[in-house]
Amino acid sequence: MDRENPLILVVDDETHILHVVSLKLTRAGYDVITAEDGEEALEMALEELPDVVITDFQMPIMTGLELCIQMRQHETTANTPALMLTARGFGLDDDQLRQTNIVDVLSKPFSPREVLSRVEKLLSKNSGVSITS
Repeated sequence: MDRENPLILVVDDETHILHVVSLKLTRAGYDVITAEDGEEALEMALEELPDVVITDFQMPIMTGLELCIQMRQHETTANTPALMLTARGFGLDDDQLRQTNIVDVLSKPFSPREVLSRVEKLLSKNSGVSITS
């Protein structure tokens, strides 16, 4: 999909995290869309085709892991990289990662600057191009 700026889908049921992450990414020049649960996020991902998804693990209706598994099953989102936000000390095993497009995991609490840095790395790996702030 041709667009001027990379599109990032941020998914979290905590509105303050959505706000902080979205603000940091927007100020860095990215277009951002948000969802508060995995089901809403899947609909948005299939419609908007984001360049990167940042998702919380634990959410109502559909977890971040379930979201990433579902995205992997759709041709249009199968290769969309995902950054998973998790509670401190929580990890994903190799089987879970193989079923998904999760390429990075970041524990909460996190720095918005660290999220931005990881998004830039994901985009540069996928396209060879990134926006620098």
